[in-house]
Amino acid sequence: MNIKGFIEETKKLGIELTDAQLQKLEKFYELLIFWNEKINLTRITKKEDVYLKHFYDSLTLYKVINLNDDFTLCDVGSGAGFPGIVLKIVFPNLKVTLIDSLQKRVNYLNEIIQELDLFNIEAIHTRAEDYARNNREKFDIVTARAVANLKILSELCLPMVKEKGYFIALKANIEEELENSKEMIKKLNSSIEKIETFNLPIEHSLRNLVKIKKERKTNPIYPRRMDKIKNES
Repeated sequence: MNIKGFIEETKKLGIELTDAQLQKLEKFYELLIFWNEKINLTRITKKEDVYLKHFYDSLTLYKVINLNDDFTLCDVGSGAGFPGIVLKIVFPNLKVTLIDSLQKRVNYLNEIIQELDLFNIEAIHTRAEDYARNNREKFDIVTARAVANLKILSELCLPMVKEKGYFIALKANIEEELENSKEMIKKLNSSIEKIETFNLPIEHSLRNLVKIKKERKTNPIYPRRMDKIKNES
């Protein structure tokens, strides 16, 4: 996906990118490639692929929720900054928290935040289950992209979502994961409000946005320690 195609496809999502935002995305790409030579961030490095599979893919969240309000958003397992950094660039109104368990990735994320002159965004070195125990019902939106299966993600992320807020998982194929996660989602007083299934432009690879609504506060025993969660998955 070249820049022209990226602009055209984001318009189809309902997003009008400014020149300043496009410049920041370009600088983000350059920094990503620079840091990728130091630490392993992504196997996708070709510019056209990054714009399609990372930048555009991150912005598809707009398909299921209007991000123009002053939402608080947490990106769990942010890694190279997808979708969190991209969302912050395009929707500067968001107050964003990036969580990652690896210190060197957090160092990279902090460098990106500084170099792109982004405000109301922080990167935190922590495990998701530890952060969730101390930050319950804190965020309007929690996202996770290519981190773990939906059952595990639901237990880690839903406790951080405010009542009537949303956990939105960005996934590929989800049929088996959906079935295995239904009981956990119900336990966490939540329900699947919408599943948006689509194909990426150009390569047509499958994508799913699973939008889960938090109906009521969750039981304080969740999330459990990661070893217990994984033993059940």
